[in-house]
Amino acid sequence: MSEIVDKQQALAGREEVMPLPAKHFVNQHNLAKPYPENMQQAMFGLGCFWGAERKFWETEGVYLTLAGYAAGYTPNPTYEEVCSGMTGHNEVVFVVYDPAKVSYESLLKVFWQSHNPTQGMRQGNDRGTQYRSGIYTYSGEQKELAIETRDIYQKLLSGAGMGTITSEIIDAPNFYAAEEYHQQYLAKNPRGYCGLGGTGILLE
Repeated sequence: MSEIVDKQQALAGREEVMPLPAKHFVNQHNLAKPYPENMQQAMFGLGCFWGAERKFWETEGVYLTLAGYAAGYTPNPTYEEVCSGMTGHNEVVFVVYDPAKVSYESLLKVFWQSHNPTQGMRQGNDRGTQYRSGIYTYSGEQKELAIETRDIYQKLLSGAGMGTITSEIIDAPNFYAAEEYHQQYLAKNPRGYCGLGGTGILLE
C-alpha cells in the first residue's frame, strides 16, 4: 500500500502479547524488563527490520535490540497482518542503550546513514507502508535532536542532488514485539535477506 490505512479500516488485532525468548540471541542480555539502571530507549524505522536491527546491535553502547511493529492501530499484530498494509504499523527496531557509552545523536547517525530516508512508503525494493522511514522519540530532547539532524542531513542530500526526506518524527507509540523468528534474524541466518542501502552520504 502507498498510503497508511484509515484507523476505522485497520484490523482488530488481539490482546495476547507475542511470546519472546528470554535472552537476546547475540549478547544474551535479558529481553524482559526491568533493564539495568540508567539505560535509555530509542525506536527507529528504516526499512526491513532484519537488517535495521543488526545495524543497532552492532553499535557499541547498545544494550539490546528488538524487532517489532509500531505507529499503527492494530494491537499485537502478526507479521502477515502488518505486511497486508491493514494495521498501519511500521517495521521498527526498539533499542535500549547506555548513554554513558553511546549518545542518542550517534544512534541518529546510524539511522540516517543506514538507509535512504527520501523514499516514502518503501525502502529499496521493499514496498509498502511498513517500510517507511521514522524516528519515534521518548523525550523532548530526542525529538529536538531528531529534527536538528534531519535538517542537517537534508542539506547534505540536497547538495548531492537527492530528494526530500520523508521520515516521520513522532512521539514513541506502543511497541509490539515481532515473532521470535524475526528477533536477531540475521545473526541466526547470516545469509538472510537484507534490503538496507544507505545514500553513501555521511552525517558528520
